[in-house]
Amino acid sequence: MKDISAVKQGQDMRIAVVAARFNRFVVDQLLAGCRDAMDRHGIESSRQDLVWVPGAYEIPIMANQLASSGRYDAVIALGAVIRGGTPHFDFVAGECASGLTRVALDHGIPAIFGVLTTDSVEQALERAGTGEGNKGFDAAMTAIEMVETTRSVSRHLAGLSRDE
Repeated sequence: MKDISAVKQGQDMRIAVVAARFNRFVVDQLLAGCRDAMDRHGIESSRQDLVWVPGAYEIPIMANQLASSGRYDAVIALGAVIRGGTPHFDFVAGECASGLTRVALDHGIPAIFGVLTTDSVEQALERAGTGEGNKGFDAAMTAIEMVETTRSVSRHLAGLSRDE
């Protein structure tokens, strides 16, 4: 069994981030963590593009536009959907997640779900905290790993003959 894995490098990647303005006091912290991870892994700021949208529900359409451009190796979605007293939470979070899945499958690039879905503001702030607890940082790390793994698999498949 051949083990195809990737080293999280990132230097030559171009990453798009789609961030929701709704609950921006949380999303700003996710974005800071995301940028920190990309910077630490050598992704120059000129290769990091950020697009703001009104809320999490609008993320998939922008992610789709960015992915379809062919300019990006991955798209990272950042947002915070906090449960309220209505079923609105379920619709927004579910449609955002399924929309991002469709973007990834339709365009063959990672579309990373860095959208918090929490029961309270306190939970959201905790998950957007500093250091390893920041889910924006985690989303960027996932994007970097998925791009590297996708590249490794592509190289592996290109080296196989049809009979292998």
